[in-house]
Amino acid sequence: MPGRLPAALLLFLLLLAGAVPMWAGSARSAEFTDAAGRRVALPSPIRRILPAERNAEVLVFILAPDKLTGLSRLQGRGGLFPQAARLPVLSWRPRSNPASLIETTRQLRPDLIIDAGTVTTERAAFAEQVQQSTGIPYILVDDSFARIPTVLRSLGEVLGNRDRAIDLAIFAEHAIAGLRGRLLVRQADTRPHVYYGRGPDGLTTALPGSPSGESIDEAGAINVATALGRNTEVRISREQLLAWDPPIIIAAEHSFYDSLRRSPGWRRLSAVRKKQVYLEPHYPFGWIEGPSGINRLIGLYWLSSLFYPDATQEDLRATTCEFYEKFYELKLTNGQIEAMVRPAGIPPPEALRPVGGPLIGLGETPSATAPTQRLGGVPGAPRDPTAASTGAPGAGPAEKCVVAGGPASFPMPEGATSGAAPGASPDNLPPVAAPTAPGVPQPGRRGQPPQSAPPPQSGGGQAYR
Repeated sequence: MPGRLPAALLLFLLLLAGAVPMWAGSARSAEFTDAAGRRVALPSPIRRILPAERNAEVLVFILAPDKLTGLSRLQGRGGLFPQAARLPVLSWRPRSNPASLIETTRQLRPDLIIDAGTVTTERAAFAEQVQQSTGIPYILVDDSFARIPTVLRSLGEVLGNRDRAIDLAIFAEHAIAGLRGRLLVRQADTRPHVYYGRGPDGLTTALPGSPSGESIDEAGAINVATALGRNTEVRISREQLLAWDPPIIIAAEHSFYDSLRRSPGWRRLSAVRKKQVYLEPHYPFGWIEGPSGINRLIGLYWLSSLFYPDATQEDLRATTCEFYEKFYELKLTNGQIEAMVRPAGIPPPEALRPVGGPLIGLGETPSATAPTQRLGGVPGAPRDPTAASTGAPGAGPAEKCVVAGGPASFPMPEGATSGAAPGASPDNLPPVAAPTAPGVPQPGRRGQPPQSAPPPQSGGGQAYR
């Protein structure tokens, strides 16, 4: 009987014959083609991930929070999951200077860097420079609305959380396709004109095609700043806003929201007179911006309910509760939901009226496993395999989703209660004092934490700059 071939020689011959994949073996890496067309060799296993900016931070947080090497200074960050308070606090510099990210990478030693957002040649060059300097794989993903389901599925494969990624992608597909379906039956000249005011004074606005302006576009409204250009943000004057006189104004920050509702100088605006001024929710991430990532999905449902209340079928409270549990694995209380949606313009439950008949584009979603309350307070914990499909987001009554409290309840705005829902004020102001919402980075500083954000909780890690 002839002697056996050495194992190494046998494997080599099998590889030549094509019988064994070239990435076989745990030490070998797979290859990932990112949104810029760069072919990046991924390590195996991937245990530590550094988000290059806040869009990527949200992606990693919902798909593999245990792999995060750090978090930004999020409002209520310690309430997101127990490990958050112990993670280093990340502070990002503009992408035009990669030195800060290179230094952070060398100190935190991640296995992979993920960057999400609009893909440009400059961003690809930035990624390549950081990768060459650190030796750490750096991938770019495009998280524009149309790409969100694909991004979730692809990163779910990379991060080893395929089933959860598919579940979230199904929700995203329903949100995007369903709301686009509504617009098919809308005449262009019936769409509302909207102004989105950013910053403390509200005089910075996002143009169509920009990351935050995309939310207004996707929800089917006309941005009053369209004539000023595309794909960026601009500063305007007080006189310009008065001249536009938009019928709907959305404030990104509480200071602008309060000013519109209380300052005599804004009383000429139609939106102020008709009480159509709304505050964007920001806990823990903004529903339009802050960052402009997949957190904007719940914003689509909210904006649609503002712009087309006659065609809205979902109970936004139930959809909010489902979204927070499904994506962030957080159980919200009734009071927490009310603190977000009342200043955002959602009427009290008793004021809602049912809408008859199905809407175009709003069918049942494919069957997907629904999440249960997170086990041990840790996102990503095993889910109940017997859980039933939830069907369309927000389709069920709110009382089936909203809970009275729990170990994963989300931090409330200051002064709000976690019990009964606060009453609505007659002028659409929040009924309790609330802190200034996290700010929005100034032009050219996308991804840098807001300066107005609260300091990290005690026990937080070192801030890398």
